Amino acid sequence: MNKTGIIARREFITAVRRLSYILLTISFPLLSILGIAIYGGVFLLGEGAPSPVEQQIGYVDDTGLFNGYTTPQGVVFTAYNTSDEAKDALLAGNISEYYYIPQDYLERGAVSRYTTKWELELPKVTIDEVEDSLVANLLSGEVSNEIMTRAQNPLFTVSFRLDKETGEVLPPEDLFATFGLPLIFAFIFMMSLMITSGYLIQGVSEEKENRVMEVLLSSVSARQLLTGKVLGLGAAGLLQIMIWSLFTVVLAAITAIFIPSLSNLTIPPYLIAFSIIYFILGYLLYGILLAALGAMGASARESNQWATIVVLPAMAPLWLIGLFMSNPEHVVFTALTFFPLTAPATVVMRLSAGSIPAWEILLSIAILSASIVAAMWIASRVFRTFILMYGKRPSLREAFKYLRHG
Repeated sequence: MNKTGIIARREFITAVRRLSYILLTISFPLLSILGIAIYGGVFLLGEGAPSPVEQQIGYVDDTGLFNGYTTPQGVVFTAYNTSDEAKDALLAGNISEYYYIPQDYLERGAVSRYTTKWELELPKVTIDEVEDSLVANLLSGEVSNEIMTRAQNPLFTVSFRLDKETGEVLPPEDLFATFGLPLIFAFIFMMSLMITSGYLIQGVSEEKENRVMEVLLSSVSARQLLTGKVLGLGAAGLLQIMIWSLFTVVLAAITAIFIPSLSNLTIPPYLIAFSIIYFILGYLLYGILLAALGAMGASARESNQWATIVVLPAMAPLWLIGLFMSNPEHVVFTALTFFPLTAPATVVMRLSAGSIPAWEILLSIAILSASIVAAMWIASRVFRTFILMYGKRPSLREAFKYLRHG
């Protein structure tokens, strides 16, 4: 076995034996099982729960139009002669709120609402029920039941999405598959990527501080050492993400027992394949960059601070999840697809939410691959130049000077 392979094997074994690695690998499945168990318990308890109590609402009618008030299902309206009577009933807890309908209601449509609850906004469900009841009483005896029903529910929108190229109607989208799945995949992807990359920068920094690098570099070249570390920890990260992905599939099947809408949810094979491809490419880029930062830092703490420069841009797709949910095809995500540091998470999210043009994927992979080659060339020079500098923080000018002649 060559020296790079020996280093990669050692880094892999060291990583998977770490207590933190083992705990993080099993914590995601255990916490997910706990969450499903809690949800299932609440779901089963909810089946035996009593029916909700009808809402009690009072009203004072000065128009005389609502004496025979038509009440919707789930709500009981109680008439009061004066506002004082309604207020007393509200303060006594007999009703949850009351409405005052003034004499000029037909001209102005103004209705006053009174409640003891503190609210940020009006409760839409209750307001809709009151509006339906007002319409029903105003039109009672004036129109047919069909017109009455349509006046209360004038619009039921059924929306269809057409294919941009063929114009054919596409099948309806599942909300979880469109937005929940991309977020879960991106979160798992980024968490595993950051953890394994963090091991790399921590290992390089600690070995530099402990002077282990002097021993290693007496037997191997800086490029062999860097390549072996990146490959070994990358294999550990890939193992972790494969375990989590497999468990996600099993968890989805278990969750479908409680949420029937998930029973038809399938994870496309191409999504798993591209997730693996982008994890490998993404990790290689992050690993190389973070290893270089670990070599440049005077201590592990300083190197971790510098790593923020790389980590923060990588989280950009998750920061924009709100925009992604409203418009997955926004030009911002197209741009993030081509930026090397954000491409892995962005492509996984876009593939989970729907199709992405093949040329964008190919161009993204090409840019990412070229970035890895460039990063390896720079990181090798950084390793040779800074790895044996102890307790010295080179200035930016000195860093560029060393890199030119490294």
